[in-house]
Amino acid sequence: MSGKEQAGTLTKIPTHVAIIMDGNGRWAAKRGLPRLAGHRAGTENLRRIIRASVEFGVKYLTIYAFSTENWGRPQEEIEGLLNILEDVIDRELNELHQQGVQLRHIGHLDRLPLSLQEKVKDAVALTRNNDRLVLNVAFNYGGRDEIVCAIKEMIRAGVSADEVTPELVSRYLFTAGLPDPDLIIRTSGELRVSNFLIWQGAYAEWYFTPIFWPDFDRDEYYKALVEYGRRDRRYGRISTGDSACE
Repeated sequence: MSGKEQAGTLTKIPTHVAIIMDGNGRWAAKRGLPRLAGHRAGTENLRRIIRASVEFGVKYLTIYAFSTENWGRPQEEIEGLLNILEDVIDRELNELHQQGVQLRHIGHLDRLPLSLQEKVKDAVALTRNNDRLVLNVAFNYGGRDEIVCAIKEMIRAGVSADEVTPELVSRYLFTAGLPDPDLIIRTSGELRVSNFLIWQGAYAEWYFTPIFWPDFDRDEYYKALVEYGRRDRRYGRISTGDSACE
């Protein structure tokens, strides 16, 4: 069944999907490969998921590529991940632009090499008017850090305590202007939030799968969207089918 045929059978399609792309290292270890081989395989898989997102009608896709805590990994792995990011921009940017993908970066650029910082900024600028799919790349990102940065910015702006509302806080986050994720997917079987979109994911539906990220293909993505369609999103309220006394 093609992606378009599959999309036609989905009962609900989330506007915004966020993914913790976990399991690259274990995928590589099972095959006797170095960890960076797993990261490269995971990057190749991202192409499939971007295409599937467009076909399924997802409008926003956020990927957790590198956390603020990942700087504690071995230097060789960090340098390899930075090289992979640069390589992806060099190889994929034009095609993503032609496909109508708008690239955004959430997190900090300051610890990246200056040449890579410029490439990220150029990619964001080039694709800023595209609207087929918004792809948020969370690189050097942490949910707690994002909230701390928002608080600092509100203080600098002279926001008084009485002015603080959830809507105002959202306007100071890295994702300002974007809808909160409807569905957050974590691959590899781990059952943790891992400091990802802590504020934005407050009422998101979570989907956990034991599949390692490089093997999380279009069919596995489809399964996640089917499961999402079965969920009753209550936002802290009761379902219309529930008794108020329950």
